[in-house]
Amino acid sequence: MSMSKREGEAQTDLWIPTTELARSPGHPFYERLNKILAAAGFDAFVEKLCVPFYAQKNGRPSIAPGIYVRMLMVGYFEGLRSEREIDWRCADSLSLRAFLGYDLSKKTPDHSTLCRIRQRLDLETHRALFTFVLKVLAEKGLLKGKTLGIDTSTLEANAAMKSIVRRDGGESYDSFLESLAKESGIETPTRADLARLDKKRKKKGSNDDWQNPNDPDAEITRLKDGRTHLAHKVEHAVDLDSGAVMAVTIQAGARGDTQTLPETLGVLLDNTVALLQDPRSAKHLPERPLEELVSDRGYHSNDTMTLTAATGWRSYISEPERGRRDWKDKEYARRATYANRRRIKGARGKALMRRRGEILERTFAHTLESGAMRRVFLRLRDNILKRYLVHVAAFNLSLVMRAILGVGTPRELRGRLQLALEALTAALERILGDACRQLADLDRFSASTTRQPRSLPGGAFSTGC
Repeated sequence: MSMSKREGEAQTDLWIPTTELARSPGHPFYERLNKILAAAGFDAFVEKLCVPFYAQKNGRPSIAPGIYVRMLMVGYFEGLRSEREIDWRCADSLSLRAFLGYDLSKKTPDHSTLCRIRQRLDLETHRALFTFVLKVLAEKGLLKGKTLGIDTSTLEANAAMKSIVRRDGGESYDSFLESLAKESGIETPTRADLARLDKKRKKKGSNDDWQNPNDPDAEITRLKDGRTHLAHKVEHAVDLDSGAVMAVTIQAGARGDTQTLPETLGVLLDNTVALLQDPRSAKHLPERPLEELVSDRGYHSNDTMTLTAATGWRSYISEPERGRRDWKDKEYARRATYANRRRIKGARGKALMRRRGEILERTFAHTLESGAMRRVFLRLRDNILKRYLVHVAAFNLSLVMRAILGVGTPRELRGRLQLALEALTAALERILGDACRQLADLDRFSASTTRQPRSLPGGAFSTGC
């Protein structure tokens, strides 16, 4: 048999029978995920949920809502940053086509289709999708809802600092500096003059004065790495028993933790009520959910202590060093603060703080870092939240996959297979090495025990018999 050679560019056939199209054997991870979604009635639920947003007769045929949700989930599982990357990856991969239900004779939805569907479906619909996945976790016994941890992180906005303008008149930053320079007596300021003048100004990046016209919701925020950027703040409420995210909010980037907490607690309460109203998920939840609240010192304040005590939470919130405090006319806050202080110093409080650092931060690592959502490519908070809700729902589904397959993403499955192959190779090398050493020892033993002929006077030799 001779080897075929590539000669120029191959000419494709004009007509190809569908029976001869290339087919994927399927990816074990996505096949199992589709079985989980089918068993939960996912597609029927999504189609029924989205009926009000589609016309019955007018318009061109659209893609099924379940495919839209699956494509956004692929963004988490494959670590894709933008919807353009999701579009390309789904069109290029045979296994992802099988996950979506597309063969090579059909074109997968492009990024503009995803954008139109996201704009058509409202935020409450995406929240209902998120709650549906929570019910799946509850039915699998992966959701407790008794001890919750809350923390925030930042999302870099799809907006540049150099494009900010004044809120009052729409004047750009450079034009504003030039006007200040002229008022100070510099008629033709240079870049060095503007930089020197800007360095002396205080509160020059105030969100009360500046905004980005492309994304008015983004706020000037100092990120954790020290950079100043336009950003949003994302907040997770995480079940510390299972690691599942039970509530998600995206709020203004410059708001403090104590200001964002009430909204997240409200969303958490709504999601918990929806779980308790479903008989299938309610029987797997404790009789009294939402008992303990764990967080870091950024959330500690008199208002937070008062809110948690009034709503029945047993708080474990780290307290910063504030020195001696004046509790005049603040008796209720004093009692709540002292009770919280006693709890965090106990064995239960210390154990919850360790669990918070282990489990709560992990959700941000999976969704923002390996899930590639640290830098968003959408604008306006509600629009970003729509995609992020599906993104975190995929993270919650990864907990189900990890309980079944031992891995939470297809990339982790590939890594496990690689490790298994490396371990098998090392074991074979070790076995072969031991066998070679045993053969060498046997050869040396045979050589040492063989009797050599003895020499006799006169040059005669004897065999030793």
